[in-house]
Amino acid sequence: MKHEDIWRALDTLAAENGLSASGLAKRAGLDPTTFNPSKRRMPDGRARWPSTESIAKVLDATGATMEAFTTLVSGARALASTPPPRAASRRVPLIGLAQAGGEGFFDDGGYPVGGGWDEVSLPEIADPNAYALEISGDSMEPVFRDGDLVIVSPAAPIRRGDRVVVRTGEGEVMAKQLARRSARRVELKSLNPAHPDYSFDLTEVAWIHRIIWASQ
Repeated sequence: MKHEDIWRALDTLAAENGLSASGLAKRAGLDPTTFNPSKRRMPDGRARWPSTESIAKVLDATGATMEAFTTLVSGARALASTPPPRAASRRVPLIGLAQAGGEGFFDDGGYPVGGGWDEVSLPEIADPNAYALEISGDSMEPVFRDGDLVIVSPAAPIRRGDRVVVRTGEGEVMAKQLARRSARRVELKSLNPAHPDYSFDLTEVAWIHRIIWASQ
């Protein structure tokens, strides 16, 4: 286990809750600067470990389990799909993945619009523009299966390895894993090896949003 693994896990946990590192510290009742980059090293340049007390307070404040946090430390890109047990529910717009490529469901920025959405009650998500999609097909198996619901956040930061929903300029919507994103191209991986991977020029991509929760 390395220092950067712990800090990355805390950053991921913050993002899962729609927070910055300082916002996560505040929610946990800590000094807002506790997790700032400047606090991650000692004055002599050596890496600093976050205290077990601060981690315990973060887990308590977010409802995450130690097991879930450990998976983040070990390299997972998102929390396990079970929602925080104490989170309040919220009604979010819902549409089928197969329908999402139609016109009138998203604005130019990729935010849900129009009256064609259903609604579903799911865990509270900080992003007010978050929405839900019902997975169709088997291209994301075994991670996401046909009929699973995923919550998608337009505001969540996206990194290599994240599971994402992508809409192309031609209106095709797909759920994939972000394999690589450069200044010119986006490479997407199908988690099911029976399905092809994709590569697009950035000009061919309307938007990319991160999947932050699944109903499995």
